[in-house]
Amino acid sequence: MQMGFDAASVSDICTAAGVSKSTLYVYFASKEDLFEALVEERREAMFENLQSSLQGPAPLADRLAAFARTLGAAICSDDVIAAQRIVIAIAERRPDIGTRFYESGAAKGHAVLLAVLEQEVARGTLVIPDLPLAAYQFVELSAAGHWRRRLFAKAATPPTAEVIAATAQSAVAMFLATYAASRS
Repeated sequence: MQMGFDAASVSDICTAAGVSKSTLYVYFASKEDLFEALVEERREAMFENLQSSLQGPAPLADRLAAFARTLGAAICSDDVIAAQRIVIAIAERRPDIGTRFYESGAAKGHAVLLAVLEQEVARGTLVIPDLPLAAYQFVELSAAGHWRRRLFAKAATPPTAEVIAATAQSAVAMFLATYAASRS
């Protein structure tokens, strides 16, 4: 990923990994498949962290803040930004890669949050007329101002843990001000 998808040849990848092309092709049919496998490995760890942040007996506000911190830190990280840039660069000619990247990443995270929001609506703690939209809104609030600056190279380094935490708290406050059943 350091060289970028297009710049790295299969030979470059084999040299960096210390394997032959024939060995690589035993496991992966193409460079695209290798890239997808690398991304998927990292994505699964992030997904597990997102899921666990929403579990447990903690108050909803605390669980949402943990989700927002986890998501904000992950999507603004160097690895995720690099992968997103690669996907954007190749999505025009390989839309299937862009679609798979979205479905196994952003859409999966959205579904986890959506399930929790549905439970909270059923419990009566939230009043949300459009659950999918509310989940998208919270995801956007979780990295508000940080993710795009990182993606488009306006910010060279990820936001600090303190900045991520402040953004998460703000996201929760805004979200609950709109959707909490007990709001005034």
